[in-house]
Amino acid sequence: MRIRIVDAFTDRPFAGNPAGVLLLDSFPDDDWLQNVALEVNHAETAFAHPLPGGGGADWALRWFTPATEVVMCGHATLATAHVLHSTGVHRGPVRFATRSGVLVASPGEDGAVTLDFPTAPLSPIDVPEGLGRALGAEPRTAFDTGPDIGDLLVEVADERTVHALRPDLEALAACSARGVIATARAENPALGYDFVSRCFFPNVGIAEDPVTGSAHTALAPYWSERLGRSVLTGLQASARSGRVRTEVRGERTLLRGRAVTVIDGELLV
Repeated sequence: MRIRIVDAFTDRPFAGNPAGVLLLDSFPDDDWLQNVALEVNHAETAFAHPLPGGGGADWALRWFTPATEVVMCGHATLATAHVLHSTGVHRGPVRFATRSGVLVASPGEDGAVTLDFPTAPLSPIDVPEGLGRALGAEPRTAFDTGPDIGDLLVEVADERTVHALRPDLEALAACSARGVIATARAENPALGYDFVSRCFFPNVGIAEDPVTGSAHTALAPYWSERLGRSVLTGLQASARSGRVRTEVRGERTLLRGRAVTVIDGELLV
């Protein structure tokens, strides 16, 4: 069967967040899916198969890290939509049936894809004991992001602090269900982004995720409220880096980005 590696939330290869994508006739057993994701060894591998016509969704979609299945993943959804559209397998908006509900991916004339995801419910919490030491910077605020994401969202002092983070991942694993999203306001919005973030997910086998779509369903409402605008652009300041354009529409958040297929091969098992 065909297997593709797609760099998501970027318009050039070897940047953004790479995801494996496999289009199947049906889902094999979970052990096989997990073993393929471990073999691919990217943050997520997406598995999708077509659904019968006339229903509420067009394709079933699941995502696995090298260690476990996840409830929501933005970049691998974007990667899957890119494969469907670029190969002509599906035209127009595609509705994915997932563990986090039906997610819609709509292609634009410019080649970008817009994802329609649920807005993360943000609940302020006390900064967990030891989080500052584990992260390497003292948070100003801390928020729970709800069950679909399961992360802790924290704002730190400034953009330079975000870039300089070198967390203790073992200690950080005790601070939230999946991981920690660290963010700050952009120092110079003239550079084309409004806020910056980095994402660490030790509990699902990902030390640092290059560009995290799901995290932006929490980052978008957080910064939209503080900056007074519904449409923003986030820079995820990992080594690979990538930008996500966000728009908050109440209970839904739109995430917009591009993707590039870098490997198109054959899985032999």
